Amino acid sequence: MKLIQTDPKDRDCRTLPFETDEEISEADVERFFAVVSTDLEPWQVEQVVTPSTVHARQEVVLAAHWHPEFVPFEHIRARVEAMFPNRTDELLIPTQHNQLMSWDGYSGVEVDCFSSGFNRKVQLLLHFADERVEDAGVLKSMLAHTFKYRSGQLFEFMHTITRPDEARVARAARATGADRELIEFVRVNVAKVERLLDEHWADVPRLSVKNKLLRDWFNAMRSDLGDNVTDRVQAYLKAVKQLVKEGFDLSFFYRASEVIEEVRSLGGCVVIPHPEQFWPILLRNYDVDGIEVWNPQSREYTEFLISVVNEQNERRTSGRDKLIFMGDDCHMGEKTKPADQQDPEKSAREIGYQPAWDDLGVRKRLIVNNISRRTVIQEYKARLAG
Repeated sequence: MKLIQTDPKDRDCRTLPFETDEEISEADVERFFAVVSTDLEPWQVEQVVTPSTVHARQEVVLAAHWHPEFVPFEHIRARVEAMFPNRTDELLIPTQHNQLMSWDGYSGVEVDCFSSGFNRKVQLLLHFADERVEDAGVLKSMLAHTFKYRSGQLFEFMHTITRPDEARVARAARATGADRELIEFVRVNVAKVERLLDEHWADVPRLSVKNKLLRDWFNAMRSDLGDNVTDRVQAYLKAVKQLVKEGFDLSFFYRASEVIEEVRSLGGCVVIPHPEQFWPILLRNYDVDGIEVWNPQSREYTEFLISVVNEQNERRTSGRDKLIFMGDDCHMGEKTKPADQQDPEKSAREIGYQPAWDDLGVRKRLIVNNISRRTVIQEYKARLAG
């Protein structure tokens, strides 16, 4: 790839002539292994263990929706200890996408599944005491199958661009204003990623085989492309990705009811995450232990959702109360990237940092029902213990 050398801030993809070389260069190979690597350099470890803010007055830490990704727990633990130095009570359960992981005696996972009544993909948080899943062969097989969803979607995403699906490409181009030059530039680069994956498949960590691989590839070129070009490329990629997601065959997933049934057979617990994105799942009245009423992606209806949970609990004639959760939805991998390549919205998320708990309006609704981080931890630990 050759570019006319201009000030990166002044470059515009409508006028910048790309000269696309379809041959894979040494620079391409180097960039590929940089974006798929899960090994951390010392500067990355330093970023992970050093929080930007210390919450010295927060004594209780509840985190039941966060993603370690490829970051070792020892570094995550160091960050949590630095961020909440005066904590006296805590419950932290990792919820990697479709991959069961354990922390201090508890295991968790965020599983993609299918709500058949509403014909859409939804997600559930599953939590267990470690001993409950030591021999959970069926659940682990279900998760192993579902884990392939993200890599399978990546390949469809790439095929849409490289072979190309004219209808999807045209829709994405219209939505983002991408011109032929940009579309061809993206096609050539995605084809390189596709070939590099095939050539080096045995050496690629499976955690890296997901949609964000393409985002990271172009972000790694930002210093050469400039912000304007990179952002327009990313907008076009995002539009294509959304069309691929919309067309993904939902029969690939297990039904939400099947997942819940298996969890209950193991003595585990279930929480519905970011319900603003999954309103139908709240209407289905699934057998769940709790509902996430706040999330960095779902903040508009927190007080309303609290009132809904409270009313449901008041009307119930049997069973246990639904608990109120808040999810930080932290993705630790984001904190390993150079600052100029991070997604600002995602990098701002922190394990255990859910400011809605301390919002005066929200607290008013929680207090009347004796709900706090501490009471939720006590009750949830009791349920997990069985």
